Amino acid sequence: MPVLMASGYQHRLWRYVDVGRHRKLRRLLRRHRQALDLSEAVGHKSRTPLHRSCARQDYKTSLLLMKYGADPLLLDQRGDTALHVAARQVVRKGGTVYEDLFVPLRNQCPAAMSIRNRDGKTPGDLLGQTEDKWCPPEMLENSDMECEADREWNRKLLGEFEDEYQETCWRYEEDFYTTCPGPETYEDWADRIAHEYSQKRRRAEDDRHQRKPKAEPQKSALKLQQLIEEERLLYEKRARAKEEELKAAKRARYEEGCSQVFTTDSSRLLSYADIPWPCPRGTAEEMAMVALHGTDPSDRAAYRRFLRRQQALWHPDKFAQRCSARLAERDRRRILDMVTALSQAFNRLAEAAK
Repeated sequence: MPVLMASGYQHRLWRYVDVGRHRKLRRLLRRHRQALDLSEAVGHKSRTPLHRSCARQDYKTSLLLMKYGADPLLLDQRGDTALHVAARQVVRKGGTVYEDLFVPLRNQCPAAMSIRNRDGKTPGDLLGQTEDKWCPPEMLENSDMECEADREWNRKLLGEFEDEYQETCWRYEEDFYTTCPGPETYEDWADRIAHEYSQKRRRAEDDRHQRKPKAEPQKSALKLQQLIEEERLLYEKRARAKEEELKAAKRARYEEGCSQVFTTDSSRLLSYADIPWPCPRGTAEEMAMVALHGTDPSDRAAYRRFLRRQQALWHPDKFAQRCSARLAERDRRRILDMVTALSQAFNRLAEAAK
């Protein structure tokens, strides 16, 4: 399951790079950086996402990828770094590609200027120069001032991606299940609805020939605010329902996994991923809370009975009796450590319920 999840996010990464979706790419990198491989090379040219963005002359995507750890020194099939690709685009396209793409990348990673590809050429050689730092003929004079201007331009570009904002309303999205592009956020939806509604209002005003020039804008704004508030409440209601649905699904899968692994007599070796953890990527406390989902703490008798069953299920000695012979040797220590931590988490909950 983690492989499927990572593949889904990786697919979204490549799609956003290919179509230049800067806002969605930034959101994906900020939320799921650990699940993404920015060094993945695909295609017959074995190019990374940074290579691909440079080939598209997309300087915003290139700087964003480098900000989140893309390595500009990786080589493709031809032995080219991303700076080689940018240099080729300068030669082919001209225009502002040099100032917009090549200079910011060179300033971010000057060491790439000395790397030679399989043809023995550095990025400067591809630009038709032999020295490491290359400038167009019209920029040779006042080079110190121009380099300072390049650095200032690069700082402005990097500043575009510093508008980190908090998104606390959508934490119900579960990494364990989401393999498709994420849903439209409330902010994006509100902007779209406001834009569509304002266009509709303008058309209506044109039809009425502005019969109410003073009262109509206030009335329309009130209707828009009411509409957005109603939709916001509906959106949050659906978010809570989705969160409950995901938690219930994880609880059901956990119980099904326990039934298959602990009650079935099999000689198949168990790796860490084969153990029916309540929440495979969570901490012991998070696993315990997933296992307890749907159990009402107010019903103290039922609540304690459930905790006792979980304590017996994950007790280190009893677990070892059931599964020790079936554990894969490379994962044995990791599995037993997590079983001990999970058992202690259930013990603490049981003590608190007394």
